[in-house]
Amino acid sequence: MSENSRVPTATRHPRPDAVCVDAVESAHMALIEAVDPRDVGAHLGHVVEGDRLVSHLFGCERAGYGGWRWCVVVTRASRQRSVTVNEVVLLPTDDAVVAPAWIPYRERLLPGDVGRGDLLRTEDDDPRLVPGWFAGDERTSPLRDDTSVRPVADEIGLGRVRVLSLEGRDLASQRWYDGEHGPEAEVAQGAPASCHSCGFLVRLAGPLSSVFGVCANEVSIDDGKVVSFDHGCGAHSQVMTGNAPSVEVLSAPALDTLSFDDVERL
Repeated sequence: MSENSRVPTATRHPRPDAVCVDAVESAHMALIEAVDPRDVGAHLGHVVEGDRLVSHLFGCERAGYGGWRWCVVVTRASRQRSVTVNEVVLLPTDDAVVAPAWIPYRERLLPGDVGRGDLLRTEDDDPRLVPGWFAGDERTSPLRDDTSVRPVADEIGLGRVRVLSLEGRDLASQRWYDGEHGPEAEVAQGAPASCHSCGFLVRLAGPLSSVFGVCANEVSIDDGKVVSFDHGCGAHSQVMTGNAPSVEVLSAPALDTLSFDDVERL
């Protein structure tokens, strides 16, 4: 017989063990010993898990657990006529109300969640950061273009251990630009001019200097914040008093010389 003509072997299904299948009362007794009897409903059937291994299912009457069911697993040793209870668990069905899938804490953090006194550990494999010797620190040495200086500077403690990666820089830039200090902010829509031409803008150094600066106007709502060049507010340095709308000047009162005023009636 050739290799291609071999008949595939059928999947072996365990045979139901009569002793384990009939052990409904034993499973029920074990269940009401483990939980409040008022939480136990009717027997819903069984599932053959393996050789001499059966799970008995019971309804769950516990408040708040609609769609759940109790599962009591029983087994027996070979040539034994009595069963042993392996475990008692509460399992959900497709209609059960279950907790949402667990999300790692780092993915649940929102801006501002880390407050005063809080500590947030940075993972070693954080994609937003790279070793300092890889990207370098701009102020580490006058020889900024000499990559051989970076490992030495890091070793003697002159540079930072880790710095922003390209991914980290891009994520920060996009977040700032799309936020309340970018061009789409409500305050920027009614601004007389953009931050790019404002005298209170302090420019940044490095790769972000072409898009962002820091506001230094103490009366602005953006004071001390990183703002994009095309952001703006009403505290622009070119807003002068003379630019304010002039007050409407009323004309001189008209004197009626053709009629007489009845002073007695006034």
